[in-house]
Amino acid sequence: MQDTAFRMKADNKIAQTLLRTAMAICLTVTTTLAANAQIGEHRSELSVGVNGGYMLSNVGFNPDIPQGMLGGLTGGLTVRYTCEKYFKSVCALVGEVNFAQAGWKEDILTVDDQPVINPVTGRPEEFQRTLTYVQVPLFARLGWGRERKGFQFYFQVGPQVGFLLGDKKESNFNFSERNQADRIGALKDAVQDSLDIERKFDYGIAGGLGIEYSHPKVGHFLLEGRYYYGLGDIFGNSKRDYFGRSNNGSIIIKLTYLFDVMKTKNSKIK
Repeated sequence: MQDTAFRMKADNKIAQTLLRTAMAICLTVTTTLAANAQIGEHRSELSVGVNGGYMLSNVGFNPDIPQGMLGGLTGGLTVRYTCEKYFKSVCALVGEVNFAQAGWKEDILTVDDQPVINPVTGRPEEFQRTLTYVQVPLFARLGWGRERKGFQFYFQVGPQVGFLLGDKKESNFNFSERNQADRIGALKDAVQDSLDIERKFDYGIAGGLGIEYSHPKVGHFLLEGRYYYGLGDIFGNSKRDYFGRSNNGSIIIKLTYLFDVMKTKNSKIK
């Protein structure tokens, strides 16, 4: 119990540090833009478009639940406002509204790391739970490279909130007929399989690295790798609850297309 409590305190400190770091970066970028408006090169460019990609997700359970990564889709709308080029860094704010399939896929194994065989079906037991969210990330973005025609490398980070829209459970066995004898750890009780999602509101931080190709007559094409770390829990985490932690986490590969709605009138921008 003491070890569990210690790990929970450590996880909370990590989560708080990550959140403060993301907020500090966003605040620093915003403050820098305001303070150096006369030093940097002014931009006033608005781009909108669509995005889509593939997510690999899991949930950080404590007690631990052995898992693989659950594959899912994500897609939605993107808005970007580019406001300044400060030295060689192109500064922008980016917002998205996405539908996303998160959740987890269990590795149901014996103590010898062998699949658990269901006594009724005779097949290895499988279970996954897909959580469909609407997610809204807001990023502070820094880019380096060409703005009008050519390639640009970028980094972005910021907070993300989400709201649960759907919950889908998939298994190849009846819950009451699961093989408890051969399961290990928290998989024996399988509480996570039957519990309702208690907290539909999700929040955390996201950050990504990407590359963008721009063409003045066609638009902007972006390829990005992104990571999301949830700071909230999907189940209750009080002393009376089964789980002390149950936060979402995702790795995302995303393609985005943007077209310019408003552009800075400056023939020197490349």
